[in-house]
Amino acid sequence: MTDSRPRTSRRTVLTALLGGALSVPLLGAAPASSVPAAALELPPLTGPHPVGRRTLHLVDRHRGDPWVPTARGRELMVSVSYPARPSGGHPAAYMTESEARRLLELKGLAGVVPAATVAGTLTHAQADAPPAPGRFPLVLLSPGFSMPRTTLTALAGELAARGYVVAAVDHAYESVGTEFPGGRVPPCVACDRVGVDVDEATVVRGRAADLSFVLDELTDRRRAGALARVIDPGRIGVAGHSIGGAAALATMAADRRVRAGVNLDGGFFVPDAGHRIGRRPFMMIGAEAVHGPGNTASDWAATYDRLHGWKRWLTVAGAGHFSFTDIPWLAEQLRLPDPEVPLSGERGWYITRDYVGAFFDLHLRGVPQPLLHGPTPSHPEVGFHRP
Repeated sequence: MTDSRPRTSRRTVLTALLGGALSVPLLGAAPASSVPAAALELPPLTGPHPVGRRTLHLVDRHRGDPWVPTARGRELMVSVSYPARPSGGHPAAYMTESEARRLLELKGLAGVVPAATVAGTLTHAQADAPPAPGRFPLVLLSPGFSMPRTTLTALAGELAARGYVVAAVDHAYESVGTEFPGGRVPPCVACDRVGVDVDEATVVRGRAADLSFVLDELTDRRRAGALARVIDPGRIGVAGHSIGGAAALATMAADRRVRAGVNLDGGFFVPDAGHRIGRRPFMMIGAEAVHGPGNTASDWAATYDRLHGWKRWLTVAGAGHFSFTDIPWLAEQLRLPDPEVPLSGERGWYITRDYVGAFFDLHLRGVPQPLLHGPTPSHPEVGFHRP
């Protein structure tokens, strides 16, 4: 039987999943001579804890890889940020040069920005620092389609400084630039298949299984050791950007251990998204132009109606798809802002930091958060819908 479905190009699929064009205007364009030579730096941390970070290579031997059936299990790279003891150790790297090179190629900035400049971004975390005493909530993070986990480094570090263990997860064959042990950088096989012979829901459900496996590993003291001892398994949350936000809700539906979740500017893609999470809290925050109530192409309204617990539907005026990641913050330091996004990278970061932090402080710590009650003069860009 002949498949009559229209064939979608890799570029079209990525454009839809990333929320914009795949050309230089995602960051802006500038000649190489205009790129500053000074080191890039992530936003300063506001929490009281020093931050440590460990990188884990996890392999689920009981599950095949959905993109490469010949692979020996499902491979994941995980950056775990956590409250740490002061150690005076060396700073944790932002990403490797090979990862930075591939991300720049995707953004159309190869030859404009040196890969070493992006890879050398200062992170405010200490590599392998000993964990601080105590037990802390755990938050899982999943990045956007084709994006590496490193694009959520600022959020991971901020939450860790506030007293969370944060696991940012890279899903094998779904990123254009994730380096595995031995210097391997697997191709983004999913980029060539989603929209051709599989749909976006396949990515969402696969990531939900990935995140549950990471949860299994991190809470098992025999495998995670000191990290498991500082995680409170009764206080677990999940957040993600773009399709990672869809995976956040799907993880809650599949895993009752996850108590609360956040979607950062992602569609949900799964037809019944929002079912099976009971009254657990969920927050959606995204670009007003894409996810406002007036956009009938968005699946946020239908998903919101399926949520029966504490919930928020927030939009940010002037935001772009990447406003909830590290990318605009770094792009402005490089003098490469996106001319099509009115919201500054700095302002996008403050909004992301404040609302995501408030959400998890409320639902995993029980600390009241007036910021989540409704519109506020301190954050005029943020709109509340159908509260």
